[in-house]
Amino acid sequence: MYSHRLKVPGAIALLLVATSVCAVESDFMVEVTIVGERNQEKQITGAAQYIGQAQLEEFAYTDIQRILRQVPGVSIQVEDGYGLRPNISIRGVATERSGRVTLLEDNILISPAPYSAPSAYYFPTIGRMHAIEVLKGPAAITQGPYTIGGAMNMLSTPIPAIASGNIVAEAGQDATYRVQAGYGATTDRGFGFLFETHQWKSDGFQNIDRSDGGTGLDIEDYTIKLAYSPEGSRHRLELKLQYADQNSDQSYLGLTDHDFSRAAYRRYGLSALDNIDTSHEQQILRYQFDITDKISLSAIAYNNEHERNWFKTEGIDFDGSESVATMSRTSWFNVIQAINVGSSLGGFTAQELQALMDGVVDTAPGSIQLRSNARTYFSRGIQFELDWLTEIGSTRHEVTMGLRLHEDEEDRLQRNSSYHQESGRLVLDDIGLMGNAGNRIQEAEAVSLHVQDRIEIGKWALTPGLRYENIDQARSRYEIRDGRTTDPVSRDISNIRDTRQNDTSVLLPGIGVVYVYNQSLSFIGGVHKGFTAPSNSPGVREETAINWELGFRHHTAGFSGEVILFLSDYDNLLGECTASSGSDCTVGDAFNGDAASVFGVEAMLSADLLETAYLSVPVTFNYTYIDSEFDTDIADTDFFGDVSKGDPIPYIPEHQFSVNLGVNGSNWSVNISANYVDEVCVRASCNVLERTDSSLTVDLAGSYDLSSSMVVFGKVENLLDEDSIMGRHPYGARPNKDRTATIGVRFSF
Repeated sequence: MYSHRLKVPGAIALLLVATSVCAVESDFMVEVTIVGERNQEKQITGAAQYIGQAQLEEFAYTDIQRILRQVPGVSIQVEDGYGLRPNISIRGVATERSGRVTLLEDNILISPAPYSAPSAYYFPTIGRMHAIEVLKGPAAITQGPYTIGGAMNMLSTPIPAIASGNIVAEAGQDATYRVQAGYGATTDRGFGFLFETHQWKSDGFQNIDRSDGGTGLDIEDYTIKLAYSPEGSRHRLELKLQYADQNSDQSYLGLTDHDFSRAAYRRYGLSALDNIDTSHEQQILRYQFDITDKISLSAIAYNNEHERNWFKTEGIDFDGSESVATMSRTSWFNVIQAINVGSSLGGFTAQELQALMDGVVDTAPGSIQLRSNARTYFSRGIQFELDWLTEIGSTRHEVTMGLRLHEDEEDRLQRNSSYHQESGRLVLDDIGLMGNAGNRIQEAEAVSLHVQDRIEIGKWALTPGLRYENIDQARSRYEIRDGRTTDPVSRDISNIRDTRQNDTSVLLPGIGVVYVYNQSLSFIGGVHKGFTAPSNSPGVREETAINWELGFRHHTAGFSGEVILFLSDYDNLLGECTASSGSDCTVGDAFNGDAASVFGVEAMLSADLLETAYLSVPVTFNYTYIDSEFDTDIADTDFFGDVSKGDPIPYIPEHQFSVNLGVNGSNWSVNISANYVDEVCVRASCNVLERTDSSLTVDLAGSYDLSSSMVVFGKVENLLDEDSIMGRHPYGARPNKDRTATIGVRFSF
């Protein structure tokens, strides 16, 4: 199955040899965008939003979740309050670890292993991004493999056309500091470069019982871009090198409802050792050749490597009598649920379980399990695209054809260690055997093809398209060998425990339509077959849905609006068990959710309430309504629970809206943002302890231009100190980030 490995370094060398006169213009960013820029949204035959640099600077957010609240149709499951590993949904797809959204940076797949392990345990540092694009409906058909909800493309800082640089420095509560600095230029001979770094530190906004340890983060991010494009040349070349290192004291362990109501920002002492350490490397070589004025060819070789180790509390063995390699554990999810409902568990009453969480009782040796969730990933491939512009009579065609050869892998070699609680602190008992918590490799190879033709006939524009995905997936599990507590576990063929594989081929047609009624009003519609790649679990079908959208756009001077209705009719809703899902299932297994439907309305309005030579008052409002439900009964499963027809799909709010009001003077601005999200069900059964709270989060920001090159700014996030339950996964209730004030300066030169 895996005899034809992609040789990315060799491919890069081949491209270097084949392009003796290659270049990239200073506006090379055009080649990696999908939407293009904000004023081009209305030309797309489908729903799309573009968040540019000016919008990003209004609040200087470092949390992608706060940014995406501005996009209708997007739902968020809050977990850590910083958006380090966000849970993003577009149009009702599963939120968990953003695994059903095609995530891209500079139009390159960016998840650690997009096919074999798509959960976003790596997410790009948003503070260094130049712009963000979100595509939905048939507009996303060229951006697979996840096409039911849509795609999100994050655009890194482009190489500047002239020698210039910038420094952004800010400081805030919880000992939070952030610096972004970059410098670049494009010479008269067409050589361009950019050097950029982003540094971000915080002690965190939560407090751990009986510990002075932090709950924050420490991130270092570095980017280098080199480009070459002599004036008049039809060749362009760009090399991008990026490295990110992250260390954050994040935990899967939340709170009981009772403890949350008393101290929402508390963390149990059992999570004092929880920490995730990651590193990410990316190399991209991008070549473009303008064959003629109307035909261009691009070739891209890319390689992403990611390594992580999340050391965190997993569960408890109540009698502590079994060996660490074989003991049967009870997850903290079950412990917290038992405390919430006042029931016994493992022979302990709810009061005794609460005492365990509070750290006022000691436990038996070996009773508490912490896991070293060590994994390495790679994602690499080559992709080609041919763009052809032609006119046949009065009909204009923009044809795009693309091919991607891709492979990725997740390698798990995890260890369970046993501890006990003594005077409220964790004491190590047994470090455990290497691989006793997971010793397996998941891998995938994929060939993707797409073709799309934008046909313009008078007032009509149509984009028929077709996508093809061929995916081979496999998993190999290895045995655990005694005596290997420190050395790597042998992975020769004699040590294989079991294997499984799943092969998928699918054709995904779609079409989008725009009718331009007049200069200010246009109507859009579309239908496409959406797809989510299945896991390697045998007997699990791919997730598919027929997706419809219909709406209109209205644009005049000082006012614009958009209303779109959408429907996703699922043939099979896929559920995949991960540790972060908080479900009592085997990590890696997948489940068929059968038929489901998601109907929704997206609305966005923006207007200038006042615009004079000295003052402007812009306002933007977006609203999303989503009605999501299972269409069949499903017998009790470890992932979905006991599902009845009509039950809601978890973590998808029915109503949510965002309002952003600005007041701008000649050299100052003030912006206030309010975001409302309905309560959501976290499981289909949706009892009172399986719901979040509704929430209203208000942020305030302002800036003042000291000169043409220096701006001071400040912001207060969560101005009203909203501390509702924003999520219940993985294990227990979770808050929003508390009220946090920040001041900073932006300097350009």
